[in-house]
Amino acid sequence: MSGAATADDPEALAPSSPASDQVSAATWMTVFGGVLGAFIAVLNIHITNASLKDIQGALSATLEEGSFISTAYLTAEVVVIPITGWLTMVFGLRRYILWNTALFIGATLLCAMAWNLESMLVFRTLAGLTGGTLIPLSFAIILTLLPANKQAVGMGLFSLTATQAPTIGPTLGGYLTEAFSWQAIFYLQIIPTSLMFFLLWQGLKKSSTNLSLLKNGDWFGIAAMAVGLGAMIIVLEEGNRKDWLESDFILRGTIIAVVCLMIFVAIELKRAQPFINLRLLTRRNFFLSNVVGTVLGLGLYGSVFILPMYLAQVHDYNAMQIGLVMMWVGLPQLIVVPIVLKLMKIIDLRILLAIGAFIFGLSCLLNTHMTADYARDNLIWPNVIRGLGMPFIMVPLNVIATAEIEQEQVGSASGLFNVLRNLGGAVGIAALANFLSNRQQYHSNHILESVSTYNPFTMERLQGFRDYFTGLGSDPVLAQEQALRAVDAIARRESYIMAFNDCFYVMGAAFMISLGFVAFMKKLPTASN
Repeated sequence: MSGAATADDPEALAPSSPASDQVSAATWMTVFGGVLGAFIAVLNIHITNASLKDIQGALSATLEEGSFISTAYLTAEVVVIPITGWLTMVFGLRRYILWNTALFIGATLLCAMAWNLESMLVFRTLAGLTGGTLIPLSFAIILTLLPANKQAVGMGLFSLTATQAPTIGPTLGGYLTEAFSWQAIFYLQIIPTSLMFFLLWQGLKKSSTNLSLLKNGDWFGIAAMAVGLGAMIIVLEEGNRKDWLESDFILRGTIIAVVCLMIFVAIELKRAQPFINLRLLTRRNFFLSNVVGTVLGLGLYGSVFILPMYLAQVHDYNAMQIGLVMMWVGLPQLIVVPIVLKLMKIIDLRILLAIGAFIFGLSCLLNTHMTADYARDNLIWPNVIRGLGMPFIMVPLNVIATAEIEQEQVGSASGLFNVLRNLGGAVGIAALANFLSNRQQYHSNHILESVSTYNPFTMERLQGFRDYFTGLGSDPVLAQEQALRAVDAIARRESYIMAFNDCFYVMGAAFMISLGFVAFMKKLPTASN
């Protein structure tokens, strides 16, 4: 029950056999359709972030209520990823992916038509449940449709979906909202999703169902996993806003997540035919690849979370200005991916992976010396370096993780690898948000301790501000108050900058530590061996 649909249903594949080294144009178009689906699914997580204020205003939602618009989609997506392989066996690959694509289009249209917060949350959840299937199915299509010597190319395309979408999403969402309306971010997705539907409808052959699997389904395991992962994502997404375990809501959610996930693991390890094979994690390369993949989730989603926040809070950048900075992470990858694919034929994959982890970690460490004057021009080169390192991680990592996975285990491997990477991102963002808050408070206290009205430097700055505000027409008392507020604002700004520096240091250190896990990976033969 833990295998991929294509193992039991080979007729579901497009007209090219993995046993052959020749891949037809029709097969590549089918693979592209699957990769496009994964890109759309990841993009959907981030595209609403820059437009949340507009959506909240239109739906009469508070800031806290509006945060669930993103949480609803992410929670549903993470829950559905692990069970996608089993559901594909039940309904057949072609039927399952086409129905989910059609439902995703419908849910996306309904999101644009939402009339209140409750309807938006329902439609976003439905979009997550259907869109989330597109990520592991894309992964599975590559592993089952392409021969071994072409899978690296497929993984290169798949890797771009995980790295480009988080970069493009907020920028695209911000532009569409400013130029048109927030509804445009949903309407635009109909075009690529429809193209994906057409490519898969043309490329995938009809597949048979196996509804008998529903009778002996691992329903308790699925239920425990769904509740546990759902509660975990909600805790991670909302914890920082609700002061973590100080909130009864977060405390109860944490208990539910821990208990249900423990039950899930126990059921899957005990059951003869689990819906997802957790024993794959006992394989050295697959386990270590998931560890590094979790760190990658921290770095990828963490940097996309921290850097825009820095630009917005410190420099008051809007979505478009932030996008012009963030695009320098995505552009180099389009050039580097083909180079990495060439190097994989002659160089040990572990070496390439180590190079990528080092480069990405270095790019984070380059952002640990930011000041109030550190803005767009200063951030371009660290972002370019980050973009250069990303393909060296993503492509070799995907190949190392899946190189020794049997066809019947593709569904489980795809589900585990993708959900753990997403969880790494969710845990990373939650941890960084909490760390940023704590470090800002720490630095603020230390700065304010050194700011005294008896300090000559402070007195000089206050006098300068008093003269400035007096020149603008303020009376002496008001000018003094304004001067004190100005000094306080500078102290808070500097404390935030120092906290952002600390966050980049943590991300950089995490990647440097991950080099140790790469060293323990088993060597795989290169394509030329």
